[in-house]
Amino acid sequence: MTQARGIGRAEILRLAAMLVLVVAAPTVGDIGSCGEAPADLDAAAFFREKAAVDCARCEECGFSTAACARACDPMQPAQSFPEGCYPIVHDGDVCLRALEAASCDTYASFVADQGSTISTECNFCPPEAKP
Repeated sequence: MTQARGIGRAEILRLAAMLVLVVAAPTVGDIGSCGEAPADLDAAAFFREKAAVDCARCEECGFSTAACARACDPMQPAQSFPEGCYPIVHDGDVCLRALEAASCDTYASFVADQGSTISTECNFCPPEAKP
């Protein structure tokens, strides 16, 4: 004969603890943000830093294109993002890290005089995404 056994107190506590762990988990996007709102990327500061990275990479890889000359020109006028484009600080950080990590072969396409491309990490506001 088998006796039907009810759910014990220990099993209920274990189930409750598991439920708390699953339900109390952080939501997607909360990790690392400390509940702060995303900050807009300062265009002047970003383009100044990007020019410094571009100039350093041009010198490191031995490129002498017009884009490299502009990047290394301290008198380069300030740039801004296109109208309706509002990247956040995280976007700028990801872009700069991607540029620093790119190989010279890849970087050559970013600073080419003809047919230059843009790193996908730096393409904050592609024209096809505009409303």
